[in-house]
Amino acid sequence: MSFSGEVKEELSAVLSPSRHCQIAELAAMVCYGGRLEAGETGHIRLIVQTENEKVIRKGFTLLQKSFNICTGVIGSGPYTLQVEEEASVRRLFQTLKLSGQYPMADGRIEAVNPLLIKNACCRRAFLRGAFLVTGSMSDPEKSYHLEFVCPYEEQALQLQEIIRDFGMEARIVMRKNHFIVYMKEGAGIVDLLNVTGAHISLMNLENLRIVKEMRNSINRRVNCETANITKTVNASSKQIEDIMLIQDTQGLGTLPDGLRETALIRLEYPDATLKELGQYLNPPVGKSGVNHRLRKLSEIAESIRGYKEETL
Repeated sequence: MSFSGEVKEELSAVLSPSRHCQIAELAAMVCYGGRLEAGETGHIRLIVQTENEKVIRKGFTLLQKSFNICTGVIGSGPYTLQVEEEASVRRLFQTLKLSGQYPMADGRIEAVNPLLIKNACCRRAFLRGAFLVTGSMSDPEKSYHLEFVCPYEEQALQLQEIIRDFGMEARIVMRKNHFIVYMKEGAGIVDLLNVTGAHISLMNLENLRIVKEMRNSINRRVNCETANITKTVNASSKQIEDIMLIQDTQGLGTLPDGLRETALIRLEYPDATLKELGQYLNPPVGKSGVNHRLRKLSEIAESIRGYKEETL
């Protein structure tokens, strides 16, 4: 099962004890996953569809507990929840405070009345219902991405506003004639899972984030150390090249004692760092002192190279 499926399975088992929160969650499921259409006898019926059986059974439970409406679950993907009795559909729309003139000719359900979700607990339940029918998450092993797919802009704007009410950032983008409310920050997605009640999924995501951050930290450290080693090796090669040039031309015996000793130590320990070279000297010299001597040797070597070029 995908991580997104695990989140939905967990949320499907969360049932608010308060009827007003149950109504808010059902309103989101109807708003984002439902439509109105004419039945065989011309009456208006409500249909909610999703690919997840547990989600549609959650809708069945909410209908039964909140409105005492019993209906069946049809199909095996997509699963369908139907309310056939038009009087029940009218009662649902009045209680759920869904916008638009009932019945809507095109079956369009744009948003819910803000009064239905004025309480924080109801907004939590609303977000839970919206994610169940229209939300999805990418595999957090690969990337952090959570989104809601909304047919209408009013739905997307309402979702964005609710998410922002909880201090999280969500953006909206158009994709294939749909409005996508999305989040790409791992911390924000963790907060959203907490708000909706997906606490087990939250802990699993946090564990994955910790592992990923540790892995990235180790990779950065390894890359940094590799770069430092490469830099040290390149510098050492250049220093040995300069020392060999001095030795082959004027001889190391012509150098002052400090430079001569440093040159010999560098030839003896080609892979040593500046700090290590300083410890090999007698008396020991600090890192900056060793660097100063090696720079002097480089200047002497450059002078020899310049002289050779002039005499050619």
